[in-house]
Amino acid sequence: MPTFDFSHLSPQERIELIGDICESLDGEALPLSAEWKAELDRRNATFSDDRAYAIPWSEVRAKLRPGRS
Repeated sequence: MPTFDFSHLSPQERIELIGDICESLDGEALPLSAEWKAELDRRNATFSDDRAYAIPWSEVRAKLRPGRS
């Protein structure tokens, strides 16, 4: 298998690359245990409702590190 040199990519570009690779995989090709699949199904089912309770990262960070935003 050829090696891909990603050392020149920024951290953000690496994260995007990971996302692109994951999205390119066929769902049937990913081995998931029954427990993992059930948990993913549960999270997907409640995603819209759970978003209403989300807190932006900037607020979380400000609470964790007062005075150091």
